[in-house]
Amino acid sequence: MKFTAEQIANLLLGTVDGNPEAEVSNLARIEEGQAETLSFLANPKYTPYIYTTKSSIVIVNKDFVPDQPLTATLIRVDDAYSAFAKLLELYQQFQQNKQGVSSLAFVGKQTVLGDGIYLGEFAYVGDQVKIGDRVKIYPQAYIGDQCEIDDDAVVYPGAKLYAGTKVGRRCVIHAGAVVGSDGFGFAQQQDQQYKKVPQTGIVILEDDVEIGANTTIDRATLGATILRKGVKLDNLIQIAHNVEVGENTVMAAQTGVSGSTKIGANCMFGGQVGLAGHITVAQGVKLAAQSGIGSSIRENDVILMGSPAIPIGDYKRASVHFKRLDQMAKKLQELEQRLNSLTKSE
Repeated sequence: MKFTAEQIANLLLGTVDGNPEAEVSNLARIEEGQAETLSFLANPKYTPYIYTTKSSIVIVNKDFVPDQPLTATLIRVDDAYSAFAKLLELYQQFQQNKQGVSSLAFVGKQTVLGDGIYLGEFAYVGDQVKIGDRVKIYPQAYIGDQCEIDDDAVVYPGAKLYAGTKVGRRCVIHAGAVVGSDGFGFAQQQDQQYKKVPQTGIVILEDDVEIGANTTIDRATLGATILRKGVKLDNLIQIAHNVEVGENTVMAAQTGVSGSTKIGANCMFGGQVGLAGHITVAQGVKLAAQSGIGSSIRENDVILMGSPAIPIGDYKRASVHFKRLDQMAKKLQELEQRLNSLTKSE
């Protein structure tokens, strides 16, 4: 499907500078643009490309002033980056506008399917499942018995939702994610062997939660593991049993949260952060990549770094000396030897 510059400008509340009938059918980076593609310019570093790009239309900020002739039609908006992001969202919705239940999908007994859903080939939906309107479940996804998936949620290929999982509105669960697997619960016996503790709880994802590819969220031992509204998890993250993650908290890849830890709202964790179990993290806490958290963080809005994590300013000052530790140790040893010799001479 093709769109004209005038149509796009009306959608973005922008103005056309050039040919309003210029047409595009695809999106491209400005340095890789071809005929009938749409690009954007937001970062000044990429300004030279606007004079050489083959893109038919380029979205720019209102205050952009070219100093060379242009071949592309411009659409001027208040914020080029935000405008292009809006177009990407609409483009994705258009690309994913799938509906219908495949004859190769399995639907269990007493399962309720909402209006306008998509259920792909070889997807499995168990018994007594409730699926809301416009939900998309892609091929080879697994939805266990008694799961609930609310309106406009998306479950991508190969994702697994164990029995009883509850998924809120507009949630996105990416390929290979596992939601509701058993928590790591074992009791050591007198003979030193480990006996599995049954995990009988569930996982609850509130509205607008996004789970990255191959991320695992364990069910609670009792009760529920809960991800509050707006939580965003990157790929390859481990959330253990009975964890609670507060609203609008985001975590980067390979973060691991141990069991029964409670994380406040609006936190931000870098990649490979590790948190011990049974601790509490206050609201607005930011943890730099590879930080290790072994005890509760009770102060809001702090920024920590290192393992064990300390305030980021302290860590940066200390890191100046890390490379010199060997030299400092040798110097200290020399000073000790000199002090000992002076003491003996007295």
